[in-house]
Amino acid sequence: MTKLRLSLAMGDYDRTRALIDGRIAIDGVDAVVMALSPEEMFFRAMRHEEFDISELSLSSWLVRAARGDSPYVAVPVFLSRAFRHTSIWVRRDRVRTPQDLKGRRVGVPEYQLTANVWARAILQEDHGVFPRDITWVRGGIDMPGRPEKIGLALPPDVRIEEAPPCRTISELLDAGEIDGFIAPRPPAPAARANPQVGWLFEDPTAAAKDWYRRTGIFPIMHVVGVRRTLAEQHPWLPGAVLKAFTQAKALALEALADTSATKVTLPFVEEQLQAARSTLGEDFWSYGVAANRATLEAFVRAHHGQGLSARALALEELFHPATYESYRI
Repeated sequence: MTKLRLSLAMGDYDRTRALIDGRIAIDGVDAVVMALSPEEMFFRAMRHEEFDISELSLSSWLVRAARGDSPYVAVPVFLSRAFRHTSIWVRRDRVRTPQDLKGRRVGVPEYQLTANVWARAILQEDHGVFPRDITWVRGGIDMPGRPEKIGLALPPDVRIEEAPPCRTISELLDAGEIDGFIAPRPPAPAARANPQVGWLFEDPTAAAKDWYRRTGIFPIMHVVGVRRTLAEQHPWLPGAVLKAFTQAKALALEALADTSATKVTLPFVEEQLQAARSTLGEDFWSYGVAANRATLEAFVRAHHGQGLSARALALEELFHPATYESYRI
């Protein structure tokens, strides 16, 4: 049988490594694999639609899906998940509580980033700080001049300024020219070394665990997309993608649990794995729609509420129809 020769872009994670090294293959696909950073991958996918199968920003994909012009059909493979209490950095000399962010200027690399959607949801739902209460200053974390990768039509009460053309938001935070910083990555080392710069939440891990106990949400950052025209030509392809990524994740978790020789360069792995399962459940990094219904609905609600999606998509609209259920033996 002739296989489809397709490009596959994704991050280099333990849960994708079996696809990268060839231990797991996508049925019917001869993949040209590219392991890329999120910034490069998402820019190339959203600006130029370069890849046949790609890891995608959940927020960027949802902006375009709600407009009806997404070049990719989503598959419920969630390659990146993270509690974003660690993503909110502030000038501790003037911001001590979340409410202190009202009326302040906060740097973001892009307004629509998934991490920023979740962080704003935390601020709004738990602390009464709305996007309209803050002036957002957009700029690169380590390199100046970062643009939004997709065009946005935001509500008129959302105030966005551009950082000076030769300055980064890390530099502005360090200099005290902005009051906060929200991003998937931390500020540059010079800003982190500043004694007046720190996390908004004194113990973000404890805050995240408390949030999870109250909401049941383990935030999803990234999905996998299949080029829409390919999914239409080959309706078996999205299901095959879901199957392969699920198998690759299973191998990663099996290796993580094998403590005869630790597979990651980190002490206390066994204890951390046990703690994750104790807090989040046995299948703590689940793929598929059913196990992630509450998280997906919360994100769609926050995304639309923040004016990023033109309409609130129903859960049944988010993913390719073939990926909502799978066979059983």
